[in-house]
Amino acid sequence: MTRRLRPLLPFLALLLVWQGGASLHLLPAFILPSPGAVLQALWTDRALLTSHGLVTLGEVALGFVTGALLGVGFAILMMLSPVARMNLRPLLNASQAVPVFVLAPILTLWFGYGMAPKVVMTILLVFFPIASGLLDGMLSTPQQSLDLARIAHASRLRELIWLRLPHALPHLAASIRIAVTYAPTGAVIGEWIGSSRGLGYLMLMANARSRIALMFAALLLIVAMTLILHRLADRLLQRVLSA
Repeated sequence: MTRRLRPLLPFLALLLVWQGGASLHLLPAFILPSPGAVLQALWTDRALLTSHGLVTLGEVALGFVTGALLGVGFAILMMLSPVARMNLRPLLNASQAVPVFVLAPILTLWFGYGMAPKVVMTILLVFFPIASGLLDGMLSTPQQSLDLARIAHASRLRELIWLRLPHALPHLAASIRIAVTYAPTGAVIGEWIGSSRGLGYLMLMANARSRIALMFAALLLIVAMTLILHRLADRLLQRVLSA
């Protein structure tokens, strides 16, 4: 039981500091509401938070799955084709030079104010770590194993399936753990730029109406969603890798 509670200690310490600051009135309530006020907002506005939270969760799930599949496919393509790797990998790396946040208004212009731009934002944040991590893992396959495969006249596809992909699984798992924490960020950024639903939109509306406790409640839901998704992904990956 102590081991299970240990990861919660930093959060409890932060909560105590937060409550202490609110009790001492170090900051006005319209800047930093007390934890009690936020908990009250979580309960009072639970229906509102749930409806907007489900919208954000749907965007995150769709964007993550699509981005992961595209990332894996892109990495396999570059692994199978040296020509594709030579031409596409610089573009993959260069894509990270553009801050994703500045693309949000363009995506909203192109795809409107519905779910599409939020999903695309999530895909962009998920795609790179998975594609880059899987490709690096496949390229780091031990040369001795590759030499044995070539002596056995294994095709490039067989080499990929039996050697490179199994060797790259830990790299892919690490990339997925990173990408799953990025996914909610992409959805929320898209909601901030242009949306009528979702937790990001709710934060903006709550801030505009000076409902700061509700804004913090939405923020806590986003944090909780990220932590839960990371935990679920971590447990699933542990089972897959240990199978």
